[in-house]
Amino acid sequence: MEKLVVKGGKKLCGEVNISGAKNAAVAIIPAAILVDGVCTIENVPDIKDVHVIVQILEEMGATARFLDRYTLELDCRTLHTQTAPGEMVRKMRASYYLLGALLGRYHAANVTMPGGCYFGPRPIDQHIKGFEAMGATVRQDGDMIVARAETLRGSSIYLDAVSVGATMNIMLAAVLAEGTTVIENVAKEPHIVDLANFLNAMGANVKGAGTDVIRIRGVKKLAGGSYSIIPDQIEAGTFMVAAAATGGDVLVKNIIPKHMESVSAKLSEIGAMVTEYDDSIRVVGSEKIASVNIKTLPYPGFPTDMQPQFVALLSVASGNSLVTEGVWDNRFQYIGELLRLGARIRVDGKTAFITGVDHLEGAPVCATDLRGGAGMVIAGLMAHGQTEITDLDHIDRGYEKMEEKFQALGADIVRVSY
Repeated sequence: MEKLVVKGGKKLCGEVNISGAKNAAVAIIPAAILVDGVCTIENVPDIKDVHVIVQILEEMGATARFLDRYTLELDCRTLHTQTAPGEMVRKMRASYYLLGALLGRYHAANVTMPGGCYFGPRPIDQHIKGFEAMGATVRQDGDMIVARAETLRGSSIYLDAVSVGATMNIMLAAVLAEGTTVIENVAKEPHIVDLANFLNAMGANVKGAGTDVIRIRGVKKLAGGSYSIIPDQIEAGTFMVAAAATGGDVLVKNIIPKHMESVSAKLSEIGAMVTEYDDSIRVVGSEKIASVNIKTLPYPGFPTDMQPQFVALLSVASGNSLVTEGVWDNRFQYIGELLRLGARIRVDGKTAFITGVDHLEGAPVCATDLRGGAGMVIAGLMAHGQTEITDLDHIDRGYEKMEEKFQALGADIVRVSY
């Protein structure tokens, strides 16, 4: 087992390069199932979730090889089963994209209910609604979702709730369907646009990604090709918040600044200096951190995946802050770990009431989930003394060599076995 040992109090300074987007990669890689050819996918992040989804496809018969650390060559024409290996599927939430891709290509899919971070019930009813509207039958057999369709036909689908997963899964099922599919009330996240761009690069006809309505005209087949994944907005935001939290000066490179607007705005509110360039953002922290109120919302609102990092920062802000979670139930499970470090936070339902303290004090904590783990790292970087963070599997799911990137910025952080 491994843990991160963080000695706080050092200002982060320097430059950091952001990896490819996790949330795009874990949908684009299963989307290769739809392609009748070889896909070369560039800017693939070197993270646990990527390696899990690649291994799932390999066990199903796909041919995969990394041409270098960040370039994946994938050929799914050799798939010999439409059943995803249950043990692997349970390791990650995004494995449900196999449903849409398999249903779209083979009109059959057998996928175990996925795993990943637990924030309370995360139903896939909207995914199923979309599949059924296109003519599929979907049933649950134990913990297995079984989907079948003689023919998939385009349909009009209105999502009852804005759902990133449902939007992307229905897109995957629709690109090879007969006729036109119109999906309304869709999510607009950058990784949805990235998936649409990947599919179009392979020959699909997807329009409207990034707006409220996506229109997909079915095509006969997708051919192979090359595609480069967008930068990870959440990794970028994590380093931006860490720079502000430590009073540092960091240039966050290889990003799309427009994707960061809600995070940049809140960092400016707390007193940090945020300067945008063409493909980078510089964050300079201030001596005093001002309190702010935040509500997480679907894109372009403040991202739920940045909530724990910002709560860690606000735990040492002057005055009182309110952070309201507008996306997931039970996303505040990491708060108990911040309390171990001396934070003063009270949770009532979906709102955290934060009273800023003078400083945090190092202590042993655990990463309760992926982004909660990132919050613990930021808290450790701010804290007096030493913080030890366990359960690193959560962090490694979505952050590439996190400690090495922080070390390059001057942080005193090491990964040790115990």
